[in-house]
Amino acid sequence: MVTDAMPSPANAIPAATIVIMRPRGDGPPELLMVERAATLAFAGGAMVFPGGRVDPGDHRLAERVPDLVQDEAAARVAAIRETLEETGLAIGFGADPDLVAVMRQRLHAGTPFDTLLDDAGLELDLSVLIPFARWRPEPTEEHGLSRVFDARFYLATLPADAPAPTVDHSENVRLVWISAADLLAEADAGRAAIIYPTRRNLERLARFADFDAAVADAARHPVRAITPRVEQRDGRAWLCIPDDAGYPICAEPFAAAVRG
Repeated sequence: MVTDAMPSPANAIPAATIVIMRPRGDGPPELLMVERAATLAFAGGAMVFPGGRVDPGDHRLAERVPDLVQDEAAARVAAIRETLEETGLAIGFGADPDLVAVMRQRLHAGTPFDTLLDDAGLELDLSVLIPFARWRPEPTEEHGLSRVFDARFYLATLPADAPAPTVDHSENVRLVWISAADLLAEADAGRAAIIYPTRRNLERLARFADFDAAVADAARHPVRAITPRVEQRDGRAWLCIPDDAGYPICAEPFAAAVRG
């Protein structure tokens, strides 16, 4: 359930991302992660969930979904569009893999997403995305106004007939299937970079045995915007989030936090 109806600050860029989960034998589910190119200004070199900014075209498609608030619908459209572009996966619409590949190519070439769907006679099912979290940091002099994102996170399962995802080699340089706990271990060993919101969400996701458990947890914690705050504790600065939003770890030393 989405309860946070507060509009984004004028200087926050609306964005959306999908936590795509697939079962892994008897172990915890794997998540699809992409590694951003090191040259990018925001989260360069970091492992992130597929996603990106909400575009004007996403709002055009959102107008076709009257049962969702426009900003919420547009965010879900953006998450699906960006995931198609970055991974080649068709989340929220069923199509032949060859058609999906063509749609991805046309998307990269600049064809609007709504045009692609109309040409293929397809409609989006936004209900496959389960609202999980929303992160909206405050602007800082360090980041500047152009790098403040109001990011919504959604849960989704990988369709059984989905083709293998492939990296787009534009903003991202590789993709991997990995459990939340394993990626945290990679980061702690210095073999992967993750920014503060990703780390907190991975810690939360690491507790779930499967997709259904993640969905149940999302239902217990209605989505509201998480805005990290700096607190002084025993003479040290800590970057903190609310302790009642479903996250098992709610603070990290400010000096150790990777903030993008």
